[in-house]
Amino acid sequence: MSFSLPRFPSMPLTLREYWANHRINDSIRVLIALMGVALYAGYAGRTDIVTPLVLGVIASALAEVDDHLWGRVKALGVTLTCFAVASFSVELLYDWPWLFALGLTVSSFGFIMLGAIGERYGTIAFASLLLAVYTMLGMEQGSDLWLQPMMLLSGAFWYGLLSLVWIVIWPHRPVQHRLAAVFRQTATYMETKSSLFHPVAELVPQPTRIAAANQNAQVVAALNQAKASLLARARRGRLTQRHQTLLQTYFIAQDIHERVSSSHYRYQDLAAHFFHSDILFRFEALLNVQARACREVAQALSLGISYQHHHAGQQALTAIQQSMAYLAKHQDSHTRTALLNQLQFLYKNLETVEQQLASLSNLAVDSRAQENELADPDARSLGEMVFRIRQQLTFRSLRFRHAVRLSLSLLAGYGVIQGLSLEHGFWILMTIQFVCQTNYSATRSKLKERIVGTVAGLLLGVPALYLFPDPSSQLALMVVTGVLFFAFRTVQYTLATLFITLLVLMCFSQFGEGFAVILPRLGDTVIGCLIAVAAVRYVLPDWQAHRLRGIMTEALQANRDYLAHVIAQYRVGKRDTLAYRVARRQAHNADAELTTAISNMLAEPGRYRTNIEETFRFLCLNNAMLSYISALGAHRSRMDDEVNHQKVAQLHRDIHQGLTQLTELLAQPTNHDALLALQTTDDMHQTHGGYGEPVDNTPLTMVLQQLQLIQRMLPELNQLTLTLRQQALKQSRA
Repeated sequence: MSFSLPRFPSMPLTLREYWANHRINDSIRVLIALMGVALYAGYAGRTDIVTPLVLGVIASALAEVDDHLWGRVKALGVTLTCFAVASFSVELLYDWPWLFALGLTVSSFGFIMLGAIGERYGTIAFASLLLAVYTMLGMEQGSDLWLQPMMLLSGAFWYGLLSLVWIVIWPHRPVQHRLAAVFRQTATYMETKSSLFHPVAELVPQPTRIAAANQNAQVVAALNQAKASLLARARRGRLTQRHQTLLQTYFIAQDIHERVSSSHYRYQDLAAHFFHSDILFRFEALLNVQARACREVAQALSLGISYQHHHAGQQALTAIQQSMAYLAKHQDSHTRTALLNQLQFLYKNLETVEQQLASLSNLAVDSRAQENELADPDARSLGEMVFRIRQQLTFRSLRFRHAVRLSLSLLAGYGVIQGLSLEHGFWILMTIQFVCQTNYSATRSKLKERIVGTVAGLLLGVPALYLFPDPSSQLALMVVTGVLFFAFRTVQYTLATLFITLLVLMCFSQFGEGFAVILPRLGDTVIGCLIAVAAVRYVLPDWQAHRLRGIMTEALQANRDYLAHVIAQYRVGKRDTLAYRVARRQAHNADAELTTAISNMLAEPGRYRTNIEETFRFLCLNNAMLSYISALGAHRSRMDDEVNHQKVAQLHRDIHQGLTQLTELLAQPTNHDALLALQTTDDMHQTHGGYGEPVDNTPLTMVLQQLQLIQRMLPELNQLTLTLRQQALKQSRA
C-alpha cells in the first residue's frame, strides 16, 4: 500500500516523520503565511497594517475546511464574502450602539444557524464572528472605513491562496492523516479490549466496558472524520479512481472496527473457566500484536510509504491454535466444550482481522466493485440548505438553543462594554465566543483553560515587552506565537490561549499600548467567562439528564435496526451494502453519543445529575449489545436451511419486539400500554428463557448464541427502563 504523498523521496525518515505530522505540517503553512505578512510589512515600512493582516491570517486559518481543490476555491469565496459582511457591518454600525447591538445579535444567531447546513459552514460562521471582533480592534485605533476591512480580507486571502497551493502539491494528505487517525484510535481500542482477556479471578468487566465504550467513541469520531474527508473528494457519493485505494483502506478500517468491537461470550465466564490455562493470555497477546500493526499502518499512511505486514500476528494465531488443540484433547466437561467453541468463533474473527491487516501490504482495488458508495449527509441544493435550517428552528434543537444562548451572551457582553465604557471591551466578546460551548461540561472546561492561559500569557507578556522593545523583534514574536497558537489549539487550549495572549500584547505594542492593555485583558476575560457560564446555565440550558432518555431511545433503535440488517444477510449472504454500512455506523454513532452524554452529565452540577448508577449500567448493556450484534455482523454468511432460518427469525422477532417496547416506553414514559407490554415481555423472558446452551460450533449455533446473549439482557434493560420511567414521572409532577 503506497500513496506517494510527500514529494521528497530522498528525505531522511526522521525528517519525513516530522513533515508527515499534521500539526507540524499545518503549523508550517501558518508560519509561511505569517512570515509573508511580516516581510511585506517590513519591506513596505507599514507597521500599522501588521495587526489586521495577522488577524486576517488567523481568522482564515480557523475557517479552513477540508475539501478538494475546487471545493476549497468555493469555500474560500464563501469565507471572504462572510468576512467582508462581518467586517464592513462593524465599520458601518460601530458608531450607532443600538443598531450595532441589533446587528451583533441577529448576525451571531444567523451565523450559528448556518452550521445546520454542514460542518464546513459552521466553521466559516465561527471564524466570521471572530473576524467581526477583530475588526473592533482597528476601530479603537481610529482606522478609516476601508483600511481595516481590506487588510483583514487581504490577510485572509493570502492564507487561503497558500492553502490552495498546499492542496495542489499534496492533494491526498488530509485524507491520509484522517485515515491514520482511525488506525491509531483502533489500536488503542484493541489495547483496551485486550485487558478483558486477562484471566483474573472474579473478573468484573464493567469498568473495562466503560473504558472501551469511551475509546469506541473516539474510533467512531475518527471514522466519521475520515468519511467526511473522502466525501469532500467524491462526486455524487462516489470517489474517482484516483482515490479508490484510500476508499478501500477506509472500508477495511470499518470492517476491522466491527470485528474488534464484537463480543462472542461473557468475558467473566471465559476468565473463570480458563483461569488455569494460557489460552486467554494468548488472545490478549494477539490483540496487542494487531494493535501494533494498526499503529504501523497509521505511520505508513502518514508518511505515504508502503506498509509491510509482519508475521507476528500469524505466529500468535498459530500459538492459539496449538493451545486450543491441547485443551480440546483434555476437555473434561460439557460446559468447557461449549466455551471452547466460543473461543473458536473468536479465533476466526481475529484471524480475519489479521487477514485484513495483511491485505494492506498489497491492496488491490477492484474497479468493478459495486459497494464502493458512501452515504453523503451534506446538503447540495439551496432548497435543501434552507430546509435544514428551518428544521433546526425549534427549541428542541441543540443548535437553535446554542444560537440563542450565544447571541444573547454577546448582546450582554456588548451591554457591559457600553455601560462601563470599557476601552478594550471587545475581549469580552472574544472570550464569550470561545468559552460559550454547546453544553455546560465543555463550557466549564474552556473557562478554566481560558483563564489559566490568559493569566500565564500576561505574566509572560510583561518580561517579553521589556525584552523585545523594538517593533521588528515584536513582529518576530508575533509570528512565533501565532504558529504556536495553531499548533496547540486542538490539543492543549490552555497553551493556545497563552500564545494568543502574547500575540495580542505584541499587536497592541505596535501602537504603543502593550503595557496598557494587560489589566483590561485580564478583567475582560473574567467578565466574558462569567457571562458565558451564566448563559449556559440559565439560558435554555441543555442538561444531559434531560436528554438521556431520548439518547437511550435512539441507541436502542439503532441497535435494533443494525441487528435487523445483520439477520437479513444470513438469508442472502454477506454484502457490505450502503444500507448495511449506514445502519452499522448509526448504531456506533448512537453508542458514542450516549457515552459522551453520560460523561458530560458527570461534569454538571450535582442536582442536575440523575440515576447515575442506572445510566452507567444502561451504557454497559447497550455497548455489550452492540458488541454481540457486531459479532453477528463479523460472521454473517448465507444459511440455506429453512428450518434454521425459522429458528433464527423467531428469536430475532422476540428481540425486535422487546427492543421496540423499550424504545416506546423510554420515548413516552406515560404510555401505559407500552408499560403493560413491557411487563408482559419481561415475564415471558423470565419464564421461558432461551433455547438452551449450544455445544457445537456450527454457524447456526453461533447465531443462536449471540441472539440469546442479547435476549438475556432484555429483563435488566426492562428494569432499568422502569426506573428511568419513574424518575421521569417524578420530574413531570415536580
